[in-house]
Parts: sequence; C-alpha cells; structure tokens
Amino acid sequence: MITRFSQLFLRTLRDDPADAEVPSHKLLVRAGYVRRIAPGVYSWLPLGLRVLRNVEHVVREEMNAIGGQEILLPALLPREPYETTNRWTEYGDSLFRLQDRKGADMMLGPTHEEIFALTVKGEYNSYKDLPVILYQIQNKYRDEERPRAGILRGREFVMKDSYSFDTSDEGLSEAYAKHRAAYQRIFARLAIEHVIVSATSGAMGGSASEEFLAVSPVGEDTYVHSTESDYAANVEAVVTPAPPAIPLDGLPAAQVYDTPDTPTIDTLVAWANQGADGASILGREVTAGDTLKNVMVKTREPGGEWELLGVGIPGDREVDFKRLEASLEPTEVALIEAEDFEKYPFLVKGYIGPKALQQNEVRYLVDPRVVDGTAWITGADAQGQHVANLTAGRDFTPDGTIEAAEVRDGDASPDGRGTLVSARGIEIGHIFQLGRKYTDAFEVDVLGENGKPVRLTQGSYGIGVSRLVAVIAEQQHDDKGLRWPKGVAPFDVHVVIANKDEGAWTGAESLAAELDAAGLQVLLDDRKASPGIKFKDSELLGVPTVVVVGRGWADGVVELRDRLTGESREIPVAEAAAQIADAAR
Repeated sequence: MITRFSQLFLRTLRDDPADAEVPSHKLLVRAGYVRRIAPGVYSWLPLGLRVLRNVEHVVREEMNAIGGQEILLPALLPREPYETTNRWTEYGDSLFRLQDRKGADMMLGPTHEEIFALTVKGEYNSYKDLPVILYQIQNKYRDEERPRAGILRGREFVMKDSYSFDTSDEGLSEAYAKHRAAYQRIFARLAIEHVIVSATSGAMGGSASEEFLAVSPVGEDTYVHSTESDYAANVEAVVTPAPPAIPLDGLPAAQVYDTPDTPTIDTLVAWANQGADGASILGREVTAGDTLKNVMVKTREPGGEWELLGVGIPGDREVDFKRLEASLEPTEVALIEAEDFEKYPFLVKGYIGPKALQQNEVRYLVDPRVVDGTAWITGADAQGQHVANLTAGRDFTPDGTIEAAEVRDGDASPDGRGTLVSARGIEIGHIFQLGRKYTDAFEVDVLGENGKPVRLTQGSYGIGVSRLVAVIAEQQHDDKGLRWPKGVAPFDVHVVIANKDEGAWTGAESLAAELDAAGLQVLLDDRKASPGIKFKDSELLGVPTVVVVGRGWADGVVELRDRLTGESREIPVAEAAAQIADAAR
C-alpha cells in the first residue's frame, strides 16, 4: 500500500523543542516521530511506530533463532512476588506503586524475573521440559527522578526481556552465550556501533553480567577500555588492582601536627610541603596522593535506619558516587549533612581520621590501594590537626575495601595489560547469569533424571527496544536530519514529486505503484508544497532511498538519492523501478 504524504498523520517542525538536549530528541520530535505527553512519557506517531515495529521485528527474528518462545505477561503486577524477593523495597522510589479499589498493593512492572520464575514453576515439573527460553516485548515502567533526552531515558519504555531456565550451571552458561551472540547480530543488523563491557548486577543479583553500550558522546554511562587488551568495563564494575603490602618493620612512627586552616586537600598539601620549619614533613615533595581523604556518608538497608559509613580514598581522587552506590547496592547511600555533624561531635569537618571512626564503631571502608604498610597524611580528629605517617595495618585497620574512587584515564588496566581510556555510551542491552536467586525464592524445582528435585537456574537478558530507536537516530543523523538504515526506516522509498507538470505527477504515481507491486513500502509526497519544503522534509524524515520526480521526467530520467551516503544519480525512467528496488533492498 502506498502512503500519501497529503494524508499522513504528520506535522514536521522547523524549530527544536525547548526541552530537547540531544540530537535524537530534537530530530524525532521535529520529524513527527514522537510527541511528549508528560516528563518521560511519549506518544508514538505513525512514523515512529513504524520504526519501532521494524526494530521489534529484528529483535524477534534473532530471539526466535536461538529457540526463544514469545509470551506476554501483564504490566500490572501484585506486590507479593516482589515482597518475597525484597525488591518491592529495594527498588525504592523508582517503582510505580498503586492500590486497587480494595486496597491491595500493586505495581507497574519495571522487570519480570519473579513472574517468569513463577510462570515456569506453574507449568513445568520435569527435567525433560528443559531447557527453555521465554521472552516478551512489553512496556515497562520506572519512575525516573530525572527523565531526559526524550525516549532515551523515559518513565515508560518498550523492552525485550528474556529468561532462560536450566537444570545446570552449564546450561545457564550456554543460554548466556546464545543471547550474547544474538545481541551482537541484532545490533549489527541495526547498524549500531557498540561495545560489550563487564558490568555490575545491581538489584538484579546473580553473577556474570555484561552491558552492551552504544558508543555515543551523549551517553550517561562511562566505560573504560585497555590500550593493550580487549578489557572493557563499565566504571562501576572496574576492580582496582591492589599493590603488594609493605612490611611494617622500620616504618616511621605516626606524628600529629598542628595544621591550622587546612580543611581541604590542597591546603593540607601546601602546608605539608612547608612544614613547621619550611621543609617537607616527609623529606620529599608531598602530593595529594600522599593524603588519605575520609568521606562520610550514611547508608540505609531497605526498610532500615540510617547508619554512618566512612570511606577512605587517596586524596588525589574524588569519590565517584555511582561506583559507591554500585558497591553498596541495594543499600541506599547519601552524603551526610550539617545536622549529622551536630549529631556526631567526634566528626570534625575537614579533619576526620580513621581513629575516631573506629573508636566510635563507625564502619570504615577504604580504597584497595590502602594496603598494609602504606603511610598516609590524614585527619587527626581535632580542629586544625593532621597526622603524618599513619600506617595501615599498624595504626589503623579498616573494616574492608570498597570501590568508590573515580577511575581515571591512565590507570592500570585490571587485567595487567596496558592502561585505561574512558569513553561514553548508552546502555542498550544487559545480560545476567542470575543463578538461583529467584528460583530459590519461589522454590522452582523439577524432578531430575534420578527422580529427585532439582532447583532450576535462571538467566535474564534485556534490550531497550524503544531506546534503540533513539540510539539509531543518535548515531546516524547529520545536520539535515535523520538517516535510517535499511530495514529500520519507516518506508523503503520516499518518492518526491518536485514539479507541477501533469506528466511528472502521473509518472510519479505510476512509479510508486510499480514499487508497491514489487513489495516496497512507499511514501509518496503528493503535497501541493514547494520543492524546497519537500526536499527539506525528505532529509529530515531520513528514509534511506529517495526518488525525485521533477523536470527530468520530460527527458526520461528521475533522480535517485541515497540519504545515507549523500550520493545521487539520474536513472532512466524505463529502468527506474528495477534500479530503485535494487537500491532500496
């Protein structure tokens, strides 16, 4: 069927929307693919829905190819299963909670591990039924605190989530590998430049976890990769290589100094290089890396009370709050405030050291670089005082280590090969080996080959389907508009009538009919608008193959444009349908 532009439910905009920050958001709104209804909530208009369905089609084909079976579970879910796994609480404020008319707690599903586990429990009871891969493509809901970038980060979004169930860990590994390969094929078909990085499991739980990130300067995820190996990881998943411990024998004794007006690392370093007599207190140049910065936060277990936590990191680093949160998840984390200092007088702002924390039974976690034998300049827990040569393992003993310090370009790669370089990306997929976290919670067992119960092991695999539309727009646009890859675009061919001549109009109608008969999706711009407006709209909409029927029609030629490469050429009318069909496929 030919779609006529004059009848299409579409209005393009010349100006960027006021709330748009990134190119994909600007262009998808301007081109009439989506429209904002509320913060983080968007309607899909005809062109946008066509692209979304095309992306879904690619995902479905590859999921079916690995033996996945599609089902559809409700988005409105009861509280009880998520209470069983504690995720009703762990999800915190990001969960949309509501009550029905009888007062029963319900939620809008952000993810469906629990429901899939219960579904398999209700249907299968023998090892002969397994393994199985089930998936759905469905709307999900998360109450994002700061929805941004249009459909890149919304409160309602379309997601493909699949789940594997096996009787053995070897089976789980096989299903994980199948999904990993399928995801690579999906993103290749969608022409998305991406990387695979090690990731944390977060509230999902489980062991092995990898993210697929679309390479993009507007991405919210920072990842790092090695200069000399294939190591790549989300910064939250980077494990800091710990240096070897230093023998304690013969190390200088700790000494307290009066250090007035040194509440910051910079002022402390400046003082340490001058000392009391104009010489460095360490006998060499002191740097921020010689200091131990103690950052105070408060943590709260789901449903619990706030507790103090001290985090010690080298003074030349800042705390990366995302890494800190990932290290403590699902525990909630917040910086302490002025009233907290008043509540705990042993916390001397700007002069906090390990001693007071441990004397007052405050949990104290340090950066992995703080190993036994390392000596530090740090707070002496008194106004205007610091201690030098405070040595780990001798003068203080942390309660453990934590990955909280920022990861920087030039840091040693955790695999021991090369140094790290950072880049930004957009998360488009995440795969997890959940193991038995959810099947244990719901006792999902089947009878094994020996007649005894076997606890199933589970994998979870997600793709942000609606987000992929924005990602493709982000990576493929130019200064004129969108540039959809073939197979994703809302139409195969965009025919522009650029002449008022009756013969050209009749010829364009005939050409569109031939292309339609050849099985191509055709958009025919039959509006009574100027050629300039039509050309601008064709560039903005981004259909990869554009045919211009204009003045050349009288000479027996039409213009064939490739929106992806910008190339154009004239082709004979007699061969036009065949050549256009070849170009569009």
